Amino acid sequence: MLFSPPLIPARLVRRYKRFLFDALLEDGSEITGFCPNTGSMRGLTEPGSRIWLSRHDAATRKYAHALELVEAGGTVVGVNTALPNRLAEEAIVAGLVPPLAGFRTLKREQRYGRNSRIDILLEDELQGSVHVEVKNVHFIREAGMAEFPDSITARGAKHLDEMGDLVETGKRAAMLFIVQRADCNRMKICADLDAAYGRAFARAISRGVEAYAVRCHLDTVKIVPESLIRIDEDGLGRL
Repeated sequence: MLFSPPLIPARLVRRYKRFLFDALLEDGSEITGFCPNTGSMRGLTEPGSRIWLSRHDAATRKYAHALELVEAGGTVVGVNTALPNRLAEEAIVAGLVPPLAGFRTLKREQRYGRNSRIDILLEDELQGSVHVEVKNVHFIREAGMAEFPDSITARGAKHLDEMGDLVETGKRAAMLFIVQRADCNRMKICADLDAAYGRAFARAISRGVEAYAVRCHLDTVKIVPESLIRIDEDGLGRL
């Protein structure tokens, strides 16, 4: 996907109140904008960091600017959690995830489980169906290793259990992690920050839930799903 109109370069002043940030534009003016990420954004909120913003001039928006990219560790990182579902669809259609390829229909936001919605439902007369839950990934502590989650996510653990329930009824269910940074060739579950999610993930895998991770290429012009990377599951069963 292309950023259109082009993104606006700036410097991060601070991120606060979860949904807001202050930034310094190149003309010297300071603005407050919307941060489309409810997570901790661990490692991505250093004051003075180079950032890139989208601009939205709709009269209904309180803040014209939205945070899209942050430069961290020498790479550009996508932080907009509204994009992974779209990127997941692009990856599936492009055949980057072979076990999820070739389905005739793709539906968004379908109800399942206990008052939950699945991000993508793939259906085909021959292949049956797959419920696909999409997660955004941008956390890293070890070179080359993406991690999820970067903070506690009780909702994420609940979804894993519900997907396991689906599999036990004879259906397929898959986690699809979208890594919005290009400096990773592996991914692991960050069980030391959320032990409950680590246990839920291990439990889901043991019940037959599938898991895939797709790394994206990013620059200030575009984000493109690029390739599958390996998910390291070592140690989850001991948590």
